Amino acid sequence: MQTKDLILAIDNGTQSVKALVFDATGRLAAKESVPLKPYYSKHPGWAEQDPEVFWQALCRACQGLWRNARVSKQRIAGVALTTQRSTVINVDRSGKPLRPAIVWLDQRKTYGLPPLGGLWGLLFKVLGLQSTIAYLQAEAEANWIYTYQPDVWKNTYKYLFLSGYLTYRLTGRFVDSIGCQVGYIPFDYKKMRWVSDRNWKWRILPIDRDQLSDLIPPGKVLGEISRSASEETGMPEGLPLIAAAADKACEVIGSGSLDPFIGCLSYGTTATINVTHRKYVEAIRLLPAYPSAVPDYHTIEVQIYRGYWMVSWFKEEFGYPEQKEAARRGVEAEKLFEDLVANIPPGSMGLMLQPFWTPGLRNPGPEAKGAIIGFGDVHTRAHLYRSILEGLAYALREGKERIEKRTKIPITGIRVSGGGSQSRSAMQLTADIFGMPTAKPHLYETSGLGAAITAAVGLGLHADFQSAVTAMTHTGQVFEPDMKNYKLYNALYRDVYRKMYKRLKPFYNRIREITGYPE
Repeated sequence: MQTKDLILAIDNGTQSVKALVFDATGRLAAKESVPLKPYYSKHPGWAEQDPEVFWQALCRACQGLWRNARVSKQRIAGVALTTQRSTVINVDRSGKPLRPAIVWLDQRKTYGLPPLGGLWGLLFKVLGLQSTIAYLQAEAEANWIYTYQPDVWKNTYKYLFLSGYLTYRLTGRFVDSIGCQVGYIPFDYKKMRWVSDRNWKWRILPIDRDQLSDLIPPGKVLGEISRSASEETGMPEGLPLIAAAADKACEVIGSGSLDPFIGCLSYGTTATINVTHRKYVEAIRLLPAYPSAVPDYHTIEVQIYRGYWMVSWFKEEFGYPEQKEAARRGVEAEKLFEDLVANIPPGSMGLMLQPFWTPGLRNPGPEAKGAIIGFGDVHTRAHLYRSILEGLAYALREGKERIEKRTKIPITGIRVSGGGSQSRSAMQLTADIFGMPTAKPHLYETSGLGAAITAAVGLGLHADFQSAVTAMTHTGQVFEPDMKNYKLYNALYRDVYRKMYKRLKPFYNRIREITGYPE
């Protein structure tokens, strides 16, 4: 009988679906990636996708794995699934989607909803949090569907995250991992379960308890690969699907961060800094600590919305010369953009950028806008590009300090994952701005590796999460800070960057009053 010693991790990100095979040491034995068809937008700010696109990409990735890999599917001990967060899908009793998925990038809002009343409403009024509750109501996708597509909501049997939808397609069961619950849902982030019957969240959302999935802790079995899923994916029927977590939570443990003194930076579409903690701690009041990929642990997180999306924005709006030259020379455009950054001195000759291209809920608030100050006639596109990378690192350093203040535990080590970790310049300026060694994990696929770690524990390939993380994660290249650069960055950060938002906030509010943007 062949030894079952490998783990299949499915990573459904924003741009692709990957099927990844790992062994118990964290070695990537095989990989297949299928690009996702871009989401579409019928109206400005909308982002929707046919759920079948996700499923078919998953099937193609798996089938490609079996065709091209040098590993036998009979060696696969189990499967784990990690997905993008907060993408929602309404399905009927047969599991058929009733409308396109609303992707996490969607910015539609529902205005004019009745305010929260009763004792809860009075309490939030006394606490000065009425506007925060109104913001949550407006942002919740369920409220938009209930208001503008009542027939869809009436026929909704289950209201699922993408993780729950793909779990159903794989197993035939309406279950999901606790670790995947991130979004505008009636979830108790502290106790990591659906909120109690009397909780205020039921009053601002149209969701009923029976419309939600049953929740399973990370590392436990969600179900088994069904016959139909086996036929479409090529996975062996009956293979256990182990609960993992959302992509950011998996990135954290896949980067080797199991302790609150190790900060994990994610330079992805949304830039984040996370730490894993046993205690529930809100880095910013009313913004929850999300479930970790480790049972009973939390991921304390500070987000910069549309973080490394700003790099894509720059390349799209200002990077045509590099893209054209790269095509002429037959090289990757990223190499030329890397040269663009490397030729500009630290501090971008005084060009300071505040990376709030998309507003948040609290700090920055919904009125926030991006800002660039310090322009002079010496500045070029290259200075702007470097200032974007520096601005994101400043914002994440501020997030680090918020987390330290709330946990009272200094962060002494930094791990960086996501697309930005592939840039040497971005890694070095991060080390310089944080003033501490900054390491890349031993491989790029940290989300998939984190999912594989949860499966390794659930399947008994490792005794617990500590031993699994120790065995399966390794530090790659380490970037040591240049202390001369740190001194310059530290002065810019403390004397300029930290003061920008507070000074500019009144202008942001006035701009919003005059123009109506952001709504």
